[in-house]
Amino acid sequence: MRISLPFVKKPPVVPVIRLQGAIGTGRSGLSDAGLAPVIEKAFRMKPAAVALAINSPGGSAVQSSLIAARIRRLADEKGIEVHAFVEDVAASGGYWLACAADRIWVDASSLVGSIGVIFASFGFPELMARQGVERRVVTAGRSKSFADPFLPQKPEDVERLRALQGPIHDAFIAHVKARRGARLAEGADLFNADIWTGARGVELGLADGVAHLVPQMKALYGEKVRLVPLGQRKGLLARFGLNIAEDALNAVEERALWSRYGL
Repeated sequence: MRISLPFVKKPPVVPVIRLQGAIGTGRSGLSDAGLAPVIEKAFRMKPAAVALAINSPGGSAVQSSLIAARIRRLADEKGIEVHAFVEDVAASGGYWLACAADRIWVDASSLVGSIGVIFASFGFPELMARQGVERRVVTAGRSKSFADPFLPQKPEDVERLRALQGPIHDAFIAHVKARRGARLAEGADLFNADIWTGARGVELGLADGVAHLVPQMKALYGEKVRLVPLGQRKGLLARFGLNIAEDALNAVEERALWSRYGL
């Protein structure tokens, strides 16, 4: 039991929200619905600041936007500074989350960036033909079989996908520019989905400095600062491993995201 003594100044509190893994709506992914209670709790603690410990290869653009917007809304309402600490990687949606912070700190060897949009799937028409399997599709609406993985890829489908990606990419760029502003290096091509090491990211203005969470928080808020770890909780079924098939598919998808960065 913690005893509170009157007239004794309490040490500053900094909740640390762990944003680990791919971003999406699956049971294992980071999502706005799953993180909302964690983020709300962090800002209710009357903290000196909020820290984000980020290790994410990206994922859903919408969930990235929703999570980042929730963090910014609460930070602005309560006047609380937010610090992001990048571990191995904050790429694509992971960097979107990092930009919700007022300051982004990296390890010199972290990977940051990948400010772009990707659509990836598989195609099986030749395999099906070899196995004598015929794909039969009846639709009402010419776009209903859009990007069907069991049919040959159509040039018009590729163009439609690019038309969808354009506005999402524009929204990502606008978010980064709004959050990083004049800190971004002039003349640098930052929005072509390249990735950089943390040290290079600092030079380009994608991050503010090389620093690790504990020593940096102590340097900013005092040696007695109390760091309180918070994270998204898994659902009951996931905790007991009762969604084996879905968890296996999610693991494959997440593994593919991480592998793009050699992790």
